[in-house]
Amino acid sequence: MALASGLLLLAACSRPSGDAAIEEKPGQGTTLYGLSGRIRGVAPARAADVPSILALSSVYEGLLQYSYLARPYAVEPCLCEALPDFSGDGLTVTFRIRRNIFFQDDPCFTAGNGKGRELTAADFVYSILRVADVKTGSGGYWTFNDRIVGLDEFRAASKTAPVTDYGFKVDGLQASDRHTLTIKLKRPYPQLLWVLALNYAMAVPAEAVEFYGKDFAMHPVGTGPYVLRRHLPNYRLEFIRNPKWAETGRIERYPVDAPAKARAEGLLADAGKSIPFADRLVQYMVSDSSTMWLMFLNGQVEASDISRDNWNSVISPDRTLASDLAERGIRLYTAPVLETHYIGFNMDDPVVGPNVKLRQALACALDTEAWRRFHNQRVIRATGPLPPGVAGFEDKPAPYPFDLERARRLLAEAGYPEGRDPATGRRLTLKLDVGRPNDPEMRASVELMAGFFERIGVVLEPVYNTFPAFLSRVQRRQAQMFRLAWSADYPDGQNFLQLFYGPNASPGPNRANYANAEFDAMYERARALPDNEARRELYRRMSDRVIADCPWLFLHHPLAYGLHHDWLKNYTPHDFPYGMSKYYRVDDAARRVKRIAQGGW
Repeated sequence: MALASGLLLLAACSRPSGDAAIEEKPGQGTTLYGLSGRIRGVAPARAADVPSILALSSVYEGLLQYSYLARPYAVEPCLCEALPDFSGDGLTVTFRIRRNIFFQDDPCFTAGNGKGRELTAADFVYSILRVADVKTGSGGYWTFNDRIVGLDEFRAASKTAPVTDYGFKVDGLQASDRHTLTIKLKRPYPQLLWVLALNYAMAVPAEAVEFYGKDFAMHPVGTGPYVLRRHLPNYRLEFIRNPKWAETGRIERYPVDAPAKARAEGLLADAGKSIPFADRLVQYMVSDSSTMWLMFLNGQVEASDISRDNWNSVISPDRTLASDLAERGIRLYTAPVLETHYIGFNMDDPVVGPNVKLRQALACALDTEAWRRFHNQRVIRATGPLPPGVAGFEDKPAPYPFDLERARRLLAEAGYPEGRDPATGRRLTLKLDVGRPNDPEMRASVELMAGFFERIGVVLEPVYNTFPAFLSRVQRRQAQMFRLAWSADYPDGQNFLQLFYGPNASPGPNRANYANAEFDAMYERARALPDNEARRELYRRMSDRVIADCPWLFLHHPLAYGLHHDWLKNYTPHDFPYGMSKYYRVDDAARRVKRIAQGGW
């Protein structure tokens, strides 16, 4: 859920053929082409991976959204009239829902002969209850757990109640009238507004869930700027402009205010104009980085990441864009990313789970400089769970730095001298689950990691899966070790530290199934505090506890380098790019001229 993932909305692939061919022609509007990973579905309550959330955020909306241009990041009203009213004690939160906002037309609205009905406050009550319903299988309940009066009791009752029986009264979640939503909290929740901008709080109509049943995940019905026209599994998603907006006279506009930096970059040229700009979004599920690079150079790709193999031909020694690319109208942007990459240890596993010395030994075997060279120096070694820029981050030396002598000593203390099990005489073999099996860079990095462990006598055996299958194995606690990254859902250290909170264990976001009573107690104290030094100090102490216990092998925090053609307008890096495609504009005439000149389409 980070900046690097935002490229999925912008990068395109080679032109399709046959029935799948889509070609822009004068008078047909513009298409924004994108690249997506394989998705698990387009359902707000269940989406927990970046490709799925990027896809659904074009269709669904929430009470709040991130401001596109504001820095530091801030939320703003989306489906509510204004930011909510808080009671004096901060425990009662009242939203006024916008009137004349309609769900898209869909057969699920049988009472209206397929015409989309008006959004009401009750839709938000229903959508949050779906997240709380155990039978939904949502991994997002951590956002509401032990927060809203009566919601935990609803969740307990949902284990045996009928699937659609949401008649259980939740005192803390009420639609007092069609356009007023009231949330009553057990205690102050400083992160509430961030949480209500997540996909888990987006408005879903009950009619769609009941009509489509188990197939609902691939039949999104929302209020957003686009509707899903076609989904060809493992190949393409196609969205078209939501005609309901024009029918009901709904008008949204590009921001009219921005920080000085955004103004200087020309990001207000379309200020006040009606959005969305693109008529269609097409996202292809491809993963071949070399093909993507060739398409970008030919003008078929609006934006591109910079692969490790192409780095030296794209970026000059002074870290600027190569002059030949700059002369072609290609633009370079760089930005830090609120993201932590790691290898997780399944604490339920009988080998790695109870053996902290083993986990610490593997941490000391990670050759930091070799890892940074592999990534073209575009990463910094992560020394803990929090990335730079998040409250509670401390820039201090890693307690388990690269040190082969210490790694071998810790390995012996763990019971595996020279990497061998004394009981069998065999070398210790550990299995690492990895998604993205067709990504050569991922495979190369896993081989590099295996080489690090080989130095201390440990064998690392990769287990490659498609990304959905990989996530499923991790959520079912079947992986011994797994390679993942966490991108900030919102810019608060609590969002990273909740990955270690015991009650959030799989299928929740605590994929490592880490449990520590001292950590949990600090987490529960910190999450009720406002943003102050006391909370930041608890964040630091919690980070230290996690670092000492090593449920993760901390790999790196990325620095994003990306490219786009100058025909792509209004693009700026954003750590939370969900739903941002509505702001992107393509200068179609300029794109056509340059594609022809460069031998493209």
